[in-house]
Amino acid sequence: MPEAATHVGSGKVRELYELDDNRLLLVASDRISTFDVVLPTEIPDKGRVLTGLSGFWFARTRELVPNHLLALRPDGRSTECRRLEMLPLECVVRGYLTGSGWKDYQATGAVCGHVLAEGLRDSDKLPEPIFTPATKAQEGHDENIDRDRAAELVGRERLEEIERVAIALYRLASAYAAERGILIADTKFELGLDPDGQLVLADEAFTPDSSRFWPADEYEPGRPQPSFDKQFVRDYCETLGWDKTDPGPALPEDVVAGTRARYVEAFERLTGIAFDDYLADPAVVLA
Repeated sequence: MPEAATHVGSGKVRELYELDDNRLLLVASDRISTFDVVLPTEIPDKGRVLTGLSGFWFARTRELVPNHLLALRPDGRSTECRRLEMLPLECVVRGYLTGSGWKDYQATGAVCGHVLAEGLRDSDKLPEPIFTPATKAQEGHDENIDRDRAAELVGRERLEEIERVAIALYRLASAYAAERGILIADTKFELGLDPDGQLVLADEAFTPDSSRFWPADEYEPGRPQPSFDKQFVRDYCETLGWDKTDPGPALPEDVVAGTRARYVEAFERLTGIAFDDYLADPAVVLA
C-alpha cells in the first residue's frame, strides 16, 4: 500500500483508503459474508473477480451513468476512484421473484409497495423489472422499504432519477448476460453524488456479491435456482443449524473450491476474458 494512503474504513469485503482530497483507494479482500456475517474462511481470488467484473461493467455502462472508476491497480483487487457523497440507499432492481422479495410476496402479495399478480412462484420472472430500495444497515440486515420512505431519505425527484438509472442499468446488463447464458435475477447498486450534484455509480456493479446470477440452461421456476454467486455458501451454511450470528462457521475445502470456481466461471462467461489474462493485466477488462 502506498505510504500516502490513509486507511479510513472497513466493510464486510472492502478496505477503504484515502489517497488525497479527491481520490480513494478501494481494496477488495477475499472475505465472504453470508447473512451479513463475515465468515472466517476466505475464497481465493474472490476480491479480484469482484474488482475485474466491476471494472468491466463500469466501462460498458458509462453512457448510462458516470461511475467512480479512475484506474485499476496491477494487483487486480484495488480500484482508484473518485470521492463521492454516497446516498443512504441500497438501490435494488429485481427481474425475478426470489430472496427477500419472494418472502415479502408470500407474506403480503407485494414487494416494497409493488403489488404483484396472484399465484406467482419462487423464481418466476416478473413482467417488468421493479425497483425495490432498501436502507443501508451499518450492522445487521438491510431493510426493504417502499417509495415513500425512500423519498424521505433522498427526495422524490432524486429518487425518480435513481429508479430510472437503476432499471436502465439492469436492463442493459441482464440482456447482455442472457446472451452469455446467465440470468441476472436481481442486483443492487451504490450511488453517490459528485461535487456538482451529478448521480454517479460507485462501489461495485453486477458482481456475484451484489447480484444473483443463475445459469439460464438450468432455470426452472417454482424452486430455488442453482447459482454462480455466494448462494452456494448460503446453502451450505443453512445445513449447519447455525443461528446466523457472529461468529460464522468455517468453510470446508470443497465449498471453498466450489465457490471460487463459480465466481471465476461467472467472470469468464460475462467478460469473455480468461481469468488468468485478467490476473496478468487487469486493464484488459476496460478495453
